[in-house]
Amino acid sequence: MVFDLSPPEGLCITGLAPEGDGTAALISPDEPGFWPVFTASAEYGDRQPDPLDRWSKRVIGVWAGRLGARAVYPSDGPPFPPFASWALASGRCFSSPVGMLVHDRMGLFISFRGALILPAPPPEMIGRTSPCITCHRPCLTACPAGAFRPAYDPAACHAHLNEPAGQDCLSMGCIVRRACPISQGCGRLPQQSAWHMRAFHP
Repeated sequence: MVFDLSPPEGLCITGLAPEGDGTAALISPDEPGFWPVFTASAEYGDRQPDPLDRWSKRVIGVWAGRLGARAVYPSDGPPFPPFASWALASGRCFSSPVGMLVHDRMGLFISFRGALILPAPPPEMIGRTSPCITCHRPCLTACPAGAFRPAYDPAACHAHLNEPAGQDCLSMGCIVRRACPISQGCGRLPQQSAWHMRAFHP
């Protein structure tokens, strides 16, 4: 069975993974075009809670209905859909040296707005290797708070963001994510990163 997976404006497919007898098509922001699309939406401007989740569910829900697919979202649950497992099974995401997922095109800026569950198995996947194998791994030493040694320490991260030195991360996005060479070429806009950081550290 062939599906027209042409995504709505601002979104892209960043991986296909087996899900039962079907396929989970992972949906991510299409950088840098995503941010202007989202900030022009009614959800962004209505000052109600969770604008990005509401926008994602509206846009992806319409797309799923057109395809006859089932839409799932990271916020569904508990139990929550296995987005990390799907990402690793897609062959396009890998575990990075700092523990976060790294994507072959988005780097450490990979995120998922939802997934389409399609009633057909995925095509045969081309074997890929982690980009971290040949990388000099600047992510390991980038965090000025040492919040990723040896594993992610949320308390150290938040404490750093409370200090003047943490304003760079708040306004530009996590410096560890930015240190990834692939992240630097993915097109993520600083305004988007700042918006997410304000949600993470209000």
